[in-house]
Order: sequence, then C-alpha cells, then structure tokens
Amino acid sequence: MEIEKEAITSLDVARRAGVSQSAVSRAFTPGASIAADKRERIIAAAEELGYRPNPLARSLLRGRSNIVGVGVGYLTNPFFTQTLQLLSDALDGAGLRLMLFPAQGSTRPEPSIHEILHYRIDALVLLSVSPSSTLTEQCRRAQVPVIHYNRTTPAQDASCVVGDNETGARAIAAHLLAGRHRRFAFMAGTADSSTNAQREAGFTEYLAERGAPAPIREDGAFDFDTAMAATRRLLLRKDRPEAIFCANDTMALAAITVARHEFGLDVGREISIAGYDDVPMAAWPGFSLTSYSQPAAFMVAETLRLILSLRTDADRHEQVVAQGSLVVRGSTRPVGA
Repeated sequence: MEIEKEAITSLDVARRAGVSQSAVSRAFTPGASIAADKRERIIAAAEELGYRPNPLARSLLRGRSNIVGVGVGYLTNPFFTQTLQLLSDALDGAGLRLMLFPAQGSTRPEPSIHEILHYRIDALVLLSVSPSSTLTEQCRRAQVPVIHYNRTTPAQDASCVVGDNETGARAIAAHLLAGRHRRFAFMAGTADSSTNAQREAGFTEYLAERGAPAPIREDGAFDFDTAMAATRRLLLRKDRPEAIFCANDTMALAAITVARHEFGLDVGREISIAGYDDVPMAAWPGFSLTSYSQPAAFMVAETLRLILSLRTDADRHEQVVAQGSLVVRGSTRPVGA
C-alpha cells in the first residue's frame, strides 16, 4: 500500500532505505557524517516516497528557528527597499531566513508581538521603527535580541546600526553655505525618529555656529505626498527659502518635483534642494539630487554580524555608527556660485 505524501515522515524513509531514523537526519544535514552510499540510498528512498524534510521543525529541535524577523515602517522609502534586498541576500548566505513584519499604519504602529513570539524568531531587526516599551519587554522575556537599524534607542539591552546623522547634516549645511545661500529650510520627518532629530540638530547647529539664520521648519513625515504639500507651503512664503534640506531623499525628490513643475524654478540655480540617504533614484538625471549617502551594504553587513553574535552571546550589545559621504549633484548651487 502506497504511503500518502502528506503522512510521509523520516521514519518512513528510514524503513524504505533500511537505515535508522538518525541516519536519515544526517543525510539531510549539511556536513553531517554519513557514508556516501548510505546517503545515496536515503536520498533515493526520499525521492521515491516524495519526502521533504521540514527545515523549521529540524531547526527548532536544535533550539533555533533560523528566522530573523524584520519590522519595517516605511516600505515606500527606496532606502529600506534597498536594505531589505541586501538583508535578505545576506541572511540567505548565512543560512537564515527573513520574515517581514509590516509596522506602518494607524492600526499597527509596530510589528505584532503575538506574531513575533508565535514564530519564535532568533532576532528582530527594526528598520526605522520605534518600539513601545511593551514590545521591548516582551522580546526581552522571550529572549529575542533586538537590533535597531537606522534608529538609536536608550534601551540598554538593544543594539543599533545607524549612520552618522549629525556629521552628514553638518556636511550638507556647509555645502549650502558655500553656495552663498542666505535663507534656509529644513523639512523634517516624523517626530519620534531619532535620525530626524539628529539630522535636524546637526544642520541647525552648524548654521548657528556660522552666524546664519535658523532654518524655516516644515514637516514632511518622510512621505512623498506630505512633502509635496510642505514644499508648496515653503515656496508660497514671502521669505521663500533659497535652500531646502530634506531629512531623507523621498522628501527631497518630492520637493524637486514641486519646485520644478509647479513653480517653474530652476533647481540648482534658483533654489537648492538636498536630501539624505543617496538612494538610487537620486542619481537619475531627472533629479540629480545632492544627498548624503548612507552605506547600506556596510550597515547590512554589520547587522548580520550582530545577529550572529547575539545568537551566541545575548548580553553583548553594540552601537555601530556607519560613516557616509556627501554626494554633490545638480540639485544644489555650485560652491562659490
């Protein structure tokens, strides 16, 4: 009588191949010790029966799921799209799998605690998501290490991988001042964002140190449509700014769109617009956006390093600060112009 595929187990394979159940387990475990002829006999029996090992069940027997949860709040931001691709590839190369937890929207301000604990993830990476104290405590109790990506946290039991936001913002301020601008604006992201706060502080403080006026402030919420509306408000002012620094590239691309197509301004001559992250779209000729780059590949590599280290030493926490660089393109006035 043929065994139904849905009922097939490693014990069925062992019986068909005439070996022990542990031999079947070794045959499907990379690097495990087993004779070549025995492995071939087991694989043949498994193919005949239609057996497929369950990697999740096998990993849980060893006390790990090999799944890394990733909570992301801004899937529309190209920087995080790029990060997710790099992180997925890096985890795959390490034998780990990524499970995405969307964390945006009024009904879901953070990844679901129930889902995180249900899947017994080995670590949780938060991409610009500010966790509540409840989420942090639940992860601590479940012994799930948390890594904050592109955000800092005051928590002592969490690790961070961030860009050098204040240095980047100061570099943008220096560049805009060198272009002989006199009126500045800062387009902010969300109020709870540590990256936004650091970029705003660096930009504003550098201007103040050089005797320049404080920048006009508008909220763009890291969102394209919101940033378009914020740009309209800025450009309708009597004291319209000559230079706008947006806290990320998504808002800067929106600002360029409005300035150029709604107000007919020559971006890079009549008004300068700079962003932050240096996403791939920033280099497109239609935008040619001056931006401060964040080294996503390095940041992802450091995130993977932390994930692997925390799996063996959950009490070891680090804050990694990645150095970026100013990328000058046509959206800002040349130095000394």
